[in-house]
Amino acid sequence: MDWLMGKSKGKPNGKKPVPEEKKLYLEPEYTKLRITDFEFKELVMLPREIDLNEWLASNTTTFFHHINLQYSTISEFCTGESCQTMAVCNTQYYWYDERGKKIKCTAPQYVDFVMSSVQKLVTDEDVFPTKYGKEFPNSFESLVKKICKYLFHVLAHIYSSHFKETLALELHGHLNTLYTHFILFIREFNLVDPKETTIMDDLTEILCSSGSGSSSNGSGNSSAGAQNHVKER
Repeated sequence: MDWLMGKSKGKPNGKKPVPEEKKLYLEPEYTKLRITDFEFKELVMLPREIDLNEWLASNTTTFFHHINLQYSTISEFCTGESCQTMAVCNTQYYWYDERGKKIKCTAPQYVDFVMSSVQKLVTDEDVFPTKYGKEFPNSFESLVKKICKYLFHVLAHIYSSHFKETLALELHGHLNTLYTHFILFIREFNLVDPKETTIMDDLTEILCSSGSGSSSNGSGNSSAGAQNHVKER
């Protein structure tokens, strides 16, 4: 589980500020589209008589499969040449090996590391037990938090680098719905540090603040302000 060594600490890399490109995914004509009007804030809440770990396990596994599927729709466009780094807007993510060594890799390599590692975890009976009477490990919640953080990176990369392809495939409604559901879930159970998701706050504010219905307002300006320098995480 070398990916568990990863730490996210943003810092400028000393390069000159890079003008921020217009974010197509913030355009009202695209943010208003969902595939359902369901109220996700109610959907993510822990049902009565359901064990918290069971709920986290079920939802985390489902999000893993859905995000993996969403990425697969644009994977042919996410190549070592088109995405030479795992970038989201002006932030660059690195992989960390079992010794904690930072590894610079392409976006498809990073996503492969994430999906392969998560696949091993969610199919491991000692971590995500499915048999009656089998208990969750003490480290379960921390593992779920790690998984959700890396799944967020994948979702954010799709928006940042492959939204045009998603539009061409007419799958932006699916992406918006998945993102809204995922963000409200990790917020409900405090699974990801808000600092980690700040980079997508402008989109989150539009998609989540107005509920999960199809109506949306605002011009898509970032509440956190433009980030005009490249960061490493």
